[in-house]
Amino acid sequence: QVQLVESGGGLVQPGGSLRLSCAASGFRFSSVTMSWYRQAPGKEREFVATISSTGGFTNYADSVKGRFTISRDNAKNTVFLQMNSLKPEDTAVYHCKKVPGSWGQGTQVTVSS
Repeated sequence: QVQLVESGGGLVQPGGSLRLSCAASGFRFSSVTMSWYRQAPGKEREFVATISSTGGFTNYADSVKGRFTISRDNAKNTVFLQMNSLKPEDTAVYHCKKVPGSWGQGTQVTVSS
């Protein structure tokens, strides 16, 4: 059974940083692309970042490019999202996703002073 469990969210001031983690199980993690998405209140879920199975390819939404970094540790079946220079508009529930396939339950990120 595929499981994706996000962690690392919280409340942070504008300009601060957070590192999200997504622990995966139930599938061959090292063989699949992984992505992060986010959903703000009243808005549709939007793409944030993606990383290929080996980590050799990454892609980002324009809104986070230069501030967020996606990475993975295939030995630990975990994908990360390092978020720097956070802005209030980054406030959302962040979900990791196995591509194609399952979603995690999400972790809340709130950027506010």
